[in-house]
Amino acid sequence: MAHSLKWYVMTLLLLSSMTAMAGGSLQMTQAGHDTPLDQAVVEIMLPGQGALNTPQDHYEIVQRNAHFEPLVTVIPVGASVSFPNQDTTRHQVFSFSPPKVFSLDLYLKETPAPVAFETPGVEVLGCNIHDSMEAFIVISEAPFFAMTDKSGRISLDQLPPGRYPMRVWHPRLEDTHQQWWEGEVDTRIENRVALTLAATPAPSSEPSLLQQRFQRGLQHQEHP
Repeated sequence: MAHSLKWYVMTLLLLSSMTAMAGGSLQMTQAGHDTPLDQAVVEIMLPGQGALNTPQDHYEIVQRNAHFEPLVTVIPVGASVSFPNQDTTRHQVFSFSPPKVFSLDLYLKETPAPVAFETPGVEVLGCNIHDSMEAFIVISEAPFFAMTDKSGRISLDQLPPGRYPMRVWHPRLEDTHQQWWEGEVDTRIENRVALTLAATPAPSSEPSLLQQRFQRGLQHQEHP
């Protein structure tokens, strides 16, 4: 009987420990629609905690079919990003955003050297040739950051149990693309946050008549 009681107590302690260690999750939805919100960047502040994200060796944003792919990229401070062009027309990538003002020369297949981003913030990318092209780089110095998947979720498994300050960014949150939603997250439970998206809808991806003429001219030069 004593042996059975000891086994029972040990089992309860083990289950309790597993429950305490089990991480929670976070789901972002669009307010008023309750639909999952992907490509939302989440930063969680962990006092006294070093960086939990493992930086990649290489980040790139590809130009394909007159679009940037992916639309949103999140990187740690100090990382570099390259911008290969896989289109048959030239592009000129630029940004006037606070973290880093830069402009790459007009190019086709010769990918310029990667651009380093040393200051945290949101970088809004454009193309001087195609007005509809837009993409975003979120440069984070938070101990933990992640981007929601197509189900609007991120896992909190690797974070220590507790409640922590959190902030969230999304490209459609507002028009300047520089504001964040701020709140708290409990890493032990399932959290749900509904964001109100107030930004102006993205412009049409159809090129203007002037852009079409420019593209035809470039194609004629490249394939006489």
